[in-house]
Amino acid sequence: MSAAMRTRPSLFATAVGKKYAMAISGLVLMGYVLLHMVGNLKIYFGAESLNKYAEWLREIGEPALPREWLLWGLRFVLLAAVFVHIYAAYSLTVMNRRARPVQYVSKRDYVAADFASRTMRWTGIIVVLFVVWHLLDLTWGTTNPDFVSGDVYHNVIASFERIPVAIAYVIANLALGVHLYHGAWSLFQSMGWYGTWRRTFSIAFAGVVVLGNVSFPLAVMFGVVN
Repeated sequence: MSAAMRTRPSLFATAVGKKYAMAISGLVLMGYVLLHMVGNLKIYFGAESLNKYAEWLREIGEPALPREWLLWGLRFVLLAAVFVHIYAAYSLTVMNRRARPVQYVSKRDYVAADFASRTMRWTGIIVVLFVVWHLLDLTWGTTNPDFVSGDVYHNVIASFERIPVAIAYVIANLALGVHLYHGAWSLFQSMGWYGTWRRTFSIAFAGVVVLGNVSFPLAVMFGVVN
C-alpha cells in the first residue's frame, strides 16, 4: 500500500461524506415520519382500527420471526439513522467553524439566508426533545398518568386531553415541519439531484406531515375524536 493511500482520509471523514451520511440517514427518517403519520390516521376510524394497526406492527414478521423482532429491528435502524444524522450534523458544524473561525457579520448575509437553514440546529434540538417526550408519553407511559398498556387509542386521547401537552405537540410538529422542509431541500442538493421541483417537493412533504400530525391533538382538543 502506497503512502498516499495510507494517508487518504475515508469518505466519511470528508465534508462530502458527512453530507452523504446526513442525506441517506435523512431519507430513512423522512420515510419513517411519513409512514408513522399515515398509520396514525387510523385514529379517525375509531379505537378498534388504531389498536389493530398497533398490534399488527408488533406481529410483523410472524411466524418467520418471533413476535416484535422485526419491529425492534426497525427501531434499531431508526436509532442508527438518528445517531448518524446528529453526528454528521455536529461534525459538519465543527468543520465549518474551523474553516471559517470568524463569522460573517454582514446584516445583508443574515437576512438573505433562508429562515429554515438558520434555525436547523434549534429545530433539530426541539425535534429530538419531542421524540424523547413522545416515547415517554405514548410508548412507555411514564409521563401519561392514565396510560393503559396496549390501548393506543385510549392513551392518545388521554394525552391530548391535557391542553398544555396538546399545544406542545403542535409546536413541536411545526418545528419538525421547518426542519423537514430545509432537510429535504438540502438532501437533494447533497445527493446531486437538482431541479426546480426540489422546493415544491420539500414544501409539500413537510406540509403533509405537519398537517397530519397536528390534526391529532387538535381533533382531541376540539372533540372531533373522543
